Amino acid sequence: MTPHKRRRIYLMRHGSVTYFDANGKPHLPEQVPLNEQGRAQATAAGRVFAQEKMQFDRVIVSGLPRTVETANLVLAETGQDIVPEHWPELQEIRGGKLSSIPDVDLNDAFLGAFDGVVAEHKRFLGGESIGQLLDRVHPEIERLRADNSWDTVLLVLHGGVNRAILSYALTGQRLFLGNTAQTAGCINALDVGQAAHDWILRIINFSPPSLLQGQSRCTTMETLLEQYRQFRT
Repeated sequence: MTPHKRRRIYLMRHGSVTYFDANGKPHLPEQVPLNEQGRAQATAAGRVFAQEKMQFDRVIVSGLPRTVETANLVLAETGQDIVPEHWPELQEIRGGKLSSIPDVDLNDAFLGAFDGVVAEHKRFLGGESIGQLLDRVHPEIERLRADNSWDTVLLVLHGGVNRAILSYALTGQRLFLGNTAQTAGCINALDVGQAAHDWILRIINFSPPSLLQGQSRCTTMETLLEQYRQFRT
């Protein structure tokens, strides 16, 4: 590999899922599948890759059903017979027990972990901290980079995990930029070289079904907070 030869990482967030029922009662996040909109988002992303005649050497998912289903829908459009690899250390930041969060702390529990440059001690929904997320995500990205067997890889992961990867690529530091939007089903593109600092961000938060993302000004977690408040009340 020449000094300026870079490899391409396509980093997707899984398609939309339904985390709460009509009354705001939470479903188990480890089990939720894509909803109808999420399947449409994944298929739309796959069509973009197919139009560009993109071929992946490897496909990596977190192993949670929503990432596996998204990856398989993308591959169905590209026509590639690839079995996605499950990397469980790249699962989403893990929340705690919602019922144990006092009403007065709900806003911070839902939104604090994605508010600007986030301190490592900040916990998501009373569960895992940002520092703990970085502890498991960064080594996996370095493991992927150390493997020279691939040129183009598709990662289908999660909003929080993607932010950890994008923050690392953008800054070269152990930082978490929580306000980096990751729309369900979005595509990011990064080129990576041999040197530790050699990251080039090509595309961020490209959403094929909604190119200008004009439908909402809310974040995913703001929407989920309002859904959950219905259950609390």
